[in-house]
Amino acid sequence: MAVITNIDDLKQIYRRRVPKMFYDYAESGSWTEQTFRENVTDFDKIRLRQRVAVDMTGRSTATQMIGEDVSMPVALAPVGLTGMQCADGEIKAAKAAEDFGVPFVLSTMSICSIEDVAENTTKPFWFQVYTLKDDDFMKRLFDRARAANCSAIVITVDLQLLGQRHKDLKNGLSAPPKLTVKSVANMMTKVQWGLGMLGTKRRFFGNIVGHAAGVTDPSSLSEWTASAFDQTLDWDRIRQFKKMWGGKVILKGILDVEDAKKAVDVGVDAIIVSNHGGRQLDGALSAIRALGPILEAVGDNVEVHLDSGIRSGQDVLKAMAMGAKGTYIGRAYTYGLGAMGQAGVTKTLEVIHREMDLTMGLCGRRRIDELDRDVLLIPKGFAGEWE
Repeated sequence: MAVITNIDDLKQIYRRRVPKMFYDYAESGSWTEQTFRENVTDFDKIRLRQRVAVDMTGRSTATQMIGEDVSMPVALAPVGLTGMQCADGEIKAAKAAEDFGVPFVLSTMSICSIEDVAENTTKPFWFQVYTLKDDDFMKRLFDRARAANCSAIVITVDLQLLGQRHKDLKNGLSAPPKLTVKSVANMMTKVQWGLGMLGTKRRFFGNIVGHAAGVTDPSSLSEWTASAFDQTLDWDRIRQFKKMWGGKVILKGILDVEDAKKAVDVGVDAIIVSNHGGRQLDGALSAIRALGPILEAVGDNVEVHLDSGIRSGQDVLKAMAMGAKGTYIGRAYTYGLGAMGQAGVTKTLEVIHREMDLTMGLCGRRRIDELDRDVLLIPKGFAGEWE
């Protein structure tokens, strides 16, 4: 077995084992992919302060996210089509997260359903929803999440319109995949993936097909999706969703100071500074650049998390030292899942935990609550000086 020392090692295995259309789905952004790239490269601009002759023993990465104990401040982000990266992928990722002691967020556009994940795990997980127009469907979705004992809802607010992702269009991305000469030829080279898919019954969008009105197969799903997203979304509508759910709410997709302030007014439990992994508005700021001004604007009025661009434990530490209370990984755990299934997700978490733990020690810190901007060297004007 290959020696896995970093996330890129898993990415290389993932690329060999998963069909091209699903690799491209994960490893791409919208339009020119500028924001997709800068989500990662902007972390590299932040440097760390090494400290010596300090007690580094007894380190712990344990903390809390929205009042829940976590072994480290990292959640598995909601990723659509995860069950196409690896058979029963959402179940395997959720089990790995549960065993490691970090939150798992199930996407509405998952292959495995809410019920599938609940039946195969023992602890509450979080559920992500979109801002859809169909109130009946949304209410039933919330009811299903409650029945599955989900402890929080993550509302994605940056997908009223779908950003154009060139690779997905060119590959004819779908679930299950469309059988063309090109796609079949590629899938025939992915034997392990193919055997896994043959051995599972879960190949459709389990939270949608059979649950949304009129959606009984992939073709009707496409029609439903084209009209389901609410382009009239406003903050009153978000308040309605919050009331429908009645529990903890996290808003995902905040990238602007004014939107962060409005989220505070709504009274959500946390916001996630995120640009959808660079898959929506290309040319938007990277999440790590947007984090500082948002933290300054909202203070302690709401818990602020960060998503988009994290590929290492050092990235997690940098976000936490800037003031975030939690982070999310999407592509990083997808690499592990596609490479090695549940064991690969566990390996992803182990790699990130080790990198974060060692970096904490070398920066002279022993606990998460000791991390602050004093361990960072942030370039002047990092957030940008814009007219």
